[in-house]
Amino acid sequence: MGRGSLFGPVVAAAVILDPEYRVRGLRDSKLLLPERREILAERIRQHAIAWAIAAVDAARIDQINIYQASRVAMLDAVTQLKPSADHLLIDALRLDCDLPQRAIIHGDALSASIAAASILAKVERDRMVREWDPVFPVYRLASNKGYSTAHHLAALRQHGPSPLHRQSFAPVWNAPVPQEVLAFMLGEDQEESVRELEEQAV
Repeated sequence: MGRGSLFGPVVAAAVILDPEYRVRGLRDSKLLLPERREILAERIRQHAIAWAIAAVDAARIDQINIYQASRVAMLDAVTQLKPSADHLLIDALRLDCDLPQRAIIHGDALSASIAAASILAKVERDRMVREWDPVFPVYRLASNKGYSTAHHLAALRQHGPSPLHRQSFAPVWNAPVPQEVLAFMLGEDQEESVRELEEQAV
């Protein structure tokens, strides 16, 4: 979850549902009200045979891109499952592992397992982003969860990005106000280059 967000980690979950217990109301997490997602997430955690959650932070997303970061988070979640899975149903992606797997387009609408994993991932990511809201109040993260709302984009234009924004995403790196931390890092790199040139000249 959070592939299209401008802020924070991408989060994935893996779930093995108990065939003897049906969690009613599972569907695409984006179509559920937040309160309903919270209720379903608790039921999933209580009744699933196994579940796990993994996250890849914004810095890593910038290094390897959001597609690869999503795959890393998914694989990390899968490998945490105890007991382990014997077959994977994945929402539109394939993972680098030896387990039999099937990529399903719009999987969270077609598979109860994928829907359950999507709900867990979204609930966890929303919680993580909300915790940063008091630290970076100008972006109103508690309400937009880091996505491209009008206010969020306006805040980026006015204040520039925070250190936890995804610098490789166009609305972030296009922000006209430079990020102080990024500017400091670039300045440090430039100072290092000058030192190297001075040492070579001696």
